Amino acid sequence: MSLAKFRIKSIAIAVIAAFSFALMPVAPVSAAIVGNERVINEQTVQEDRLAVQNFMERDDVRAEFEALGVSPREAQARVATLSDMEVAHLADQIEQMPAGQGALGSIIGAAVLIFIVLLITDLLGFTSVFGFTNKGSANPS
Repeated sequence: MSLAKFRIKSIAIAVIAAFSFALMPVAPVSAAIVGNERVINEQTVQEDRLAVQNFMERDDVRAEFEALGVSPREAQARVATLSDMEVAHLADQIEQMPAGQGALGSIIGAAVLIFIVLLITDLLGFTSVFGFTNKGSANPS
């Protein structure tokens, strides 16, 4: 076989292969009417993701992540991998958080709770923490 015939056969095989791949059917495509609910649902998901991203970009949130030992980039990467339902739940929690509540409110709430627990245990006689309670069996009489 001569070199010219070999080249022609090679080119012919390459052209046939290219045409064969070009004519292969692609995955079937279906067209359907997109309902209003689906469009609204997609918009809601996008709004929820934007709300969570905006929350994550706040300076106080970044500082809290760094205080907990989590890098803000890692936290944002984890939020990006959340499912739509998880993002919706997180956005709902962010939306329901009271504005302006800081650490001081939590500390005061915890102190009041501890005081009430100690007062009740003191009144029932399980402890003797407060001198102003005269009830219970813990007081030596």
